[in-house]
Amino acid sequence: MHVVDTCGWIEWLTDSALADNFAPFLTDSANLIVPTLVQFELYKWCLREKDEVSALDVIGLTETCQVRPLDTRIALSAADISVRYKLAMADSVVYASALAACGKLLTSDAHFEGLPNVQYWAKK
Repeated sequence: MHVVDTCGWIEWLTDSALADNFAPFLTDSANLIVPTLVQFELYKWCLREKDEVSALDVIGLTETCQVRPLDTRIALSAADISVRYKLAMADSVVYASALAACGKLLTSDAHFEGLPNVQYWAKK
């Protein structure tokens, strides 16, 4: 199981230099977990950068994956993670969602570099 954080989705959607790193995971919807917080961030980004139709199309892509809502277990785990690793709330929730699924977080966000169960690709 994998969780691609929001920056990974954006890398892929914009066909950036790192898009190929994320593509195999984003096209494997059966093994991809999408936290609802990632849906929020993607929808907001698409509204700001493109338009509502594009934003809804992206959310449609996420709906083919295993969408995981924020529940009490993940919320409390995220709080522990936030304190332990000094991560912001959104980053903590996404990371906790990956850990709760015994999965790996895939990211190009430097906040996660070196953390357990994280595959980090540095931006070029």
